[in-house]
Amino acid sequence: MIRSAVTVSLVPEARGGPFVFWEDLPGACKAAKALGFDGIEVFPPGPDAVDSSVLRQLLQDNGLGLAAVGTGAGWVKHKLTLTSADPAVRKAARDFVRSMIDFAGSLGAPAIIGSMQGRHGEGVAPETALEFLSEGLDELGAHAAQYNVPLLYEPLNRFETNLINRVTDGLELLATLGSENVLLLADLFHMNIEEQDIAGAIRDGGLAIGHIHFVDSNRRAAGNGHIDFGPIARALSEIGYEGYLSAEAMADGNPERAASDTIHAFRHFFPSDIDRR
Repeated sequence: MIRSAVTVSLVPEARGGPFVFWEDLPGACKAAKALGFDGIEVFPPGPDAVDSSVLRQLLQDNGLGLAAVGTGAGWVKHKLTLTSADPAVRKAARDFVRSMIDFAGSLGAPAIIGSMQGRHGEGVAPETALEFLSEGLDELGAHAAQYNVPLLYEPLNRFETNLINRVTDGLELLATLGSENVLLLADLFHMNIEEQDIAGAIRDGGLAIGHIHFVDSNRRAAGNGHIDFGPIARALSEIGYEGYLSAEAMADGNPERAASDTIHAFRHFFPSDIDRR
């Protein structure tokens, strides 16, 4: 069963980024419940920013699941990446992600590595950066396995990283890992830039896709751009996807509208998943 989720950012430094709700976690949970979402995806400043028992109670009170936890604050706040030329920075990055895995895993959710993957350049050759990335994913994927959740790795568009941009590149990266506990996060915004055929890329990804960012071509809520979601919905059905479609979208100052547009699009393109609830 495919489930719906909406993003909540608690990172002040990320203001203006592609997140629907901001800062007010209880209010976001209440709004998500009222609109009929199945879960939320949280982007905290760090593992100690939210008391896990408080978050667990909020989720329970509102009948929500925790879709995933983002680690982007490691880059936004601390400028940490897994591919830095500085070994001390790489270690600090792995330590930060490990702590976020512990936070998310204790709540039964996976952590996401997106912006913290970094990029090559500034003294790091492309091959070396990919080696650093593989080493980090291997270590962190194995760490996540103790919680019976995967580690989610997100290919980003060429303007955000010069490492892995497409699903097929992501599959090649996963093939280099010793850990089998790393899955791909397929973000429809990034895919709209990089993939020739989004639905085809999803079919290529198959069971290696563990999470979807459900967003339109302009990074606004689904239905506010030009992505044709029909073929994407069919491709997800064909690969047997049963994870979350999570709205990592620009709210343009109106989070309630962005959330409402998202759930409307979800209900339109995935009615069979709603019927099975």
